[in-house]
Amino acid sequence: MFKVIERLLGDKIATEKISLTGSERFRGKINGSCPENLREECAKVCPVGAFKVTADAQGYAVDYKKCLFCGKCVEKAMGNLQHSSDEALPVITEDAAEVTAEVIKQKLGRSLHVRHLDAGSCNACDFEMGAMSNPIYDLHRYGVHVDASPRHADLLMVTGVVTRNLEQALKMSYEAMPEPRLVMACGACAAGGETYGASYAIVGAADKVVPVDIYIPGCPPRPSAMIAGLLAAADMLAERM
Repeated sequence: MFKVIERLLGDKIATEKISLTGSERFRGKINGSCPENLREECAKVCPVGAFKVTADAQGYAVDYKKCLFCGKCVEKAMGNLQHSSDEALPVITEDAAEVTAEVIKQKLGRSLHVRHLDAGSCNACDFEMGAMSNPIYDLHRYGVHVDASPRHADLLMVTGVVTRNLEQALKMSYEAMPEPRLVMACGACAAGGETYGASYAIVGAADKVVPVDIYIPGCPPRPSAMIAGLLAAADMLAERM
């Protein structure tokens, strides 16, 4: 019996520290300088228009809210650009710092409550979001919980490009939340809105419908990036209370 217990404890799943650095194969932020003769070609192959040509020495700027991290611009740059292993950090509209569960509790006096709304995603972001609650990422250790009703939520987490069918649901969910409230656009579809192009069925990015406070880049974002954004959201919320 004791051997069984010892083995169970020995085989337990280790919860990871939140890291914003991926493996060697991870496609993170783009580094390097783009030669002048390749800049237009790099911009042309970007499927969502995230790669923009600039006149500075680097020669380009990437809108990480739209970027799919597909690597087409890196391939076209012929070795002059590289994906780093660093996460494209959540694009936050206000200064925010990472806070721990103790700080969340100290500032809010309770946990941070999140309402998730799938506005029309392919479910890739939703699968990664589900992984935040497993023992490896263990979102609950930070005092963050997902709620079933927007009336109990501090933050609305939107995944997917906003479709015409879900536009009203997004508006109603936002209006049902108590003040102060925050909105997080999670993933390239919700943050950038360019993934599926223009269509009669698509409204676009979440900020076309409701005010967005935090953008999480990625297609889909890693769970660690989502958690970093949620922790920053707790800090922003505490300042507004």
